[in-house]
Amino acid sequence: MNEIRLLFRKDILILLNNIKLILRNPLRLLPYAGIAGYIFFMYWLRMRNRDKDSSSQELPELDMNGIPEVNFALQNIVGGVTILALVILIYQLFRATKNNVSFFKMADVNLLFTAPVKPENILIYYMVRSILPSLGGAIIFVGYASSQAIDTYEMSVANFIFLVLAAALFFFIVSPIKFLVYTLNSKYDVMEYIRSGVIALAVLLSGMIIIPGLMAEKFWQGMFAWISSPWFDFFPIVGWSRGIASFLSHGNVVISIGFVLLYGISYFVILKLVIRFAGYYYEDVLEATKSNEEKLEKVKGKKEVGESTYSLNTKKKLALPDFGIGAKAFYWRNYVHSSRQDFHPLFGLYSLIMVGIGLVLAGLSLFEWFSHYVLYGYLVMLLFIYFFAGTGRANVGDLKKPFFILVPASWASKFWNMIKLDILQITLFCLAMIIPSVLIAGLNWYIIPLFLFATLEVYLVGFGINIIPQIALDEGWDRKLIKPFMIGGIVLFGFVPAFAFSIVAFIASKQFVWALFGGTFGMFFVAAILMHVTLDILKRLEFKEV
Repeated sequence: MNEIRLLFRKDILILLNNIKLILRNPLRLLPYAGIAGYIFFMYWLRMRNRDKDSSSQELPELDMNGIPEVNFALQNIVGGVTILALVILIYQLFRATKNNVSFFKMADVNLLFTAPVKPENILIYYMVRSILPSLGGAIIFVGYASSQAIDTYEMSVANFIFLVLAAALFFFIVSPIKFLVYTLNSKYDVMEYIRSGVIALAVLLSGMIIIPGLMAEKFWQGMFAWISSPWFDFFPIVGWSRGIASFLSHGNVVISIGFVLLYGISYFVILKLVIRFAGYYYEDVLEATKSNEEKLEKVKGKKEVGESTYSLNTKKKLALPDFGIGAKAFYWRNYVHSSRQDFHPLFGLYSLIMVGIGLVLAGLSLFEWFSHYVLYGYLVMLLFIYFFAGTGRANVGDLKKPFFILVPASWASKFWNMIKLDILQITLFCLAMIIPSVLIAGLNWYIIPLFLFATLEVYLVGFGINIIPQIALDEGWDRKLIKPFMIGGIVLFGFVPAFAFSIVAFIASKQFVWALFGGTFGMFFVAAILMHVTLDILKRLEFKEV
């Protein structure tokens, strides 16, 4: 007990030191103040427009026989959120079969592991303490979500507390489970059995969606019939969190507290099993701790992301054609990197998966399991994915290095060869996905070129947002301050007008193809301006110490 008290005192001293650092530089609180201010502003805005006479819940409609009709909208919302939680759970369980989880940092490894403290006490303390990040994230998430729905649901203190507990306990319990899985494998070598169990669970849950969907008149009416039903609240972890959050609808404290107690009992059992089988766990967590530390350093910019990062096979032997000389060397460099990342440099595994999803949605919409709007929503989601892919371009730091400036070629040629592989990959993906989808679902043929141009435009816009501050500004703080303003300006004067144009076109025509045309037409000017600015900045590059 004295050792636990000592670890607690250590964290209290660290907290006090952090508070002192904040008091010395209060500007560190600006991001948090901005988040809090936005949430309170949304609360005020929603409450001002709230209709005080409307009730928060509506009675279900009755058919001619007096039987309550199924509220498919509510069923699909509950089912969609449940599916999202199940996907996160299955993904985390599958990751537990690949890598260990760590509750520690390198400072703990270097100091606590060598201290005269029982390993069991260190592990118990840090496993219990791991609820704090989950609790803080849940408070921010629920605060933001409730600010958006305050005009629909009454957000009392009890509602807020149970929603926070539902989210926090879900994310908190996953890490101890992952640690237990890795611990059992280290002792009994049962990883293959656990992996097979996780896959079987995923197949079972998929059947709980597909089977009722096939039994219903329309697939979308029955796909969430089982997992959104009340009995699914007893499904471990995901159902328990949903049972806790359901206090928002039934207001029964006993039921929600009962699910909280289920979490407590499960955590106690997991903790006892971990202490029983973990043994001398120091060596098992060292690799995971070091890996987490390296990821944090890369995020903070202290360590460059190497070419081998996230590559499937960095030592794969390559037989590449002769690309030529000059600026083509940049295309060759990206081609080599992409060849080591995936099974083919132009069309990889993720592209194949996304194409498969699009074809499945097109086929299901053809058989009227759901409307074409689901496929349209997927296309819009892909546009957002490629926008963030552009903003996350990793190797723009090469532009400031001497070899980029010394290559005997024009700046336009250098820039084109730098993005040529990305353009080819996007083009091949869009054509492979949109042409069969349009043919299968019987959509308008103009969607094919419009979707291709829209994807290229949003990628170039995201790439411009990333590259312009990186090469135009030398100081890291300047880049961090300018980039948000740049994104805000592009969103305000680029995305918003294009989106408004799309909405007007859709309302006038009632067709997705015209909405896509409006957005593509509007984003063309934004992409052209950003590419012009990028090329202009490239021409002003100078030798600088890197």
